[in-house]
Amino acid sequence: MNSILKKICWRTFIHTPLLLLLVLVSCAAVLVQEPEAIVLHADRIFDGSEFQTDRSILISDGKIVRVAPRASIDSKNAKVIELGDATVLPGFIEMHAHLAFKNVSADVVLKHGITTIRDVGGPLHTPYGGDGRLRVLTSGPILTADKGYPIPNMGAENIAIAVSSVEEARKTVRDLIAGGAVVIKVALEPGGELGAPWSMAHGHGHHPAPTIEQHPGHSPKHSGAHDAHQPKHRWPLLSEEIVKAIVDEAHQNNRKVTAHVAEERGVRIAVHSGIDEWAHIPCDLISESLLKQAVAQKVQIVSTFDTLSKCRGGKQNAAMWTALGGDFLYGAEIAHPDIPWGIDAQELMYLRQMAGMDWAEVLRSATSKAGEALDLPLLGTLQEGAPADLIAVRGDPRHRPKILEYPDLVISGSKIIVNNFKF
Repeated sequence: MNSILKKICWRTFIHTPLLLLLVLVSCAAVLVQEPEAIVLHADRIFDGSEFQTDRSILISDGKIVRVAPRASIDSKNAKVIELGDATVLPGFIEMHAHLAFKNVSADVVLKHGITTIRDVGGPLHTPYGGDGRLRVLTSGPILTADKGYPIPNMGAENIAIAVSSVEEARKTVRDLIAGGAVVIKVALEPGGELGAPWSMAHGHGHHPAPTIEQHPGHSPKHSGAHDAHQPKHRWPLLSEEIVKAIVDEAHQNNRKVTAHVAEERGVRIAVHSGIDEWAHIPCDLISESLLKQAVAQKVQIVSTFDTLSKCRGGKQNAAMWTALGGDFLYGAEIAHPDIPWGIDAQELMYLRQMAGMDWAEVLRSATSKAGEALDLPLLGTLQEGAPADLIAVRGDPRHRPKILEYPDLVISGSKIIVNNFKF
C-alpha cells in the first residue's frame, strides 16, 4: 500500500471535515488493506490431473491466479513460500462423511488436508465454508422405507426420513433441495452382510469376519455356516417405484442420487431405478451382469474400502468394476471409528491395490473427479480461477502416501491454516 497516499487521505480526514463524505468515497480503496497474494514454489505439483515439475502457483483473493514456470511468476508484493522438495496438491474432497452426526471437529478435518466434505446423512443446511473454513456440503437426512435402515439402529432425527408413497417421496426430495441438499441419498440396505460395520455392531456377523485377503475367492453361494446365522432382509427396503420417483424428481431439479447399497437386492433396485452413485463398494459379491449394467449407466462408486475391509465381496467387486471400466470416487467415511479425521492413506492404498488404479488416478478420485461429480468442475484442481484450496507435503506422496495424512501446508480460500515451511 502506498504510504504517501495513506498520509494524504489521513490529513484530509483531519483538516477537511466538511468533505468527509467525499473523502470516505475517494479514499476507501486506499485505506483498506487488500488481501496479500501468496506465491508457492515447489519441486512438483499434482494439478488434479497429472504431476508436473517447474510449476509455481500464485493465489490471491480466494482464487488461484496463475500456475506457471517459476521464472514467469511475478512475486512482487506477495508472500513467497519456498517449499523445496515438496508436492502441492488440491485440497482433498471427502465424498462420504458423517461430521454432523458424530460431532467431528471441522477444524481438525481441515488441518489434516480435507478442504471439502460431503456430509451424507445429517442435518440439512445450505453449503458453507471454503473461506478459511472447511467447505461443507450435505445431502440432509437419508430417504428410507418405514422402519428401514438406518432408523432401527440410529434413530431418525436429522439422520433419516421414512417415505411411504411416490407423492411423499417427490415432496421430500423437493424440500431437501430447497433446504440446500447438493445430492439426495437413499438407503437400500436389508442388513445381514458378513463383515459390514452396520451388521457387526448390531447383533449380526457373530462369527469372526474373514478379511478380503484371507478369502479372495469367497462367494455368497458357498458361504456355508457363516450365512446360516446371518439374518436376511432384516430391514424393509424402498420399492423400485418409489426409488424411481426419487431419482426422477432429483434429476428434474438438477440433483444426483446416491444410494447406500451393500448386497445384490439393493443393487438391483438401484440399477433398475437409475441411481447415479453407490455410496459404498458393495460388501457382498455382486453379479457381473448387474455391475455391467451399472457401468453402462455411468454409475460412480464411492470407495469406503477401509471401513468395509472385512467384507467378503469388496475386493472382487472392485476388481470387476475396474475391469469393466467403472469409475471410483474417494470417500473414507470420516467419523467412522478408526478412520482418520482427514486424508486416509489406507483408503488411497486400497484404491491403488484393490481397484488397480495408478497414483494419478487415485488422486484424481479425491480431487478433480470429485469436483466434477459435485458439479463444481474447478474444485479439486490447480488451475486459473479454481478455489485456492490446496495442500503441500514434503516429498512425493507416490512413494510415501502416509505423508498425506499430515500435510505441512493447508490453505483454504487463500487463508493459511497450517504452514510448517519457512517463508
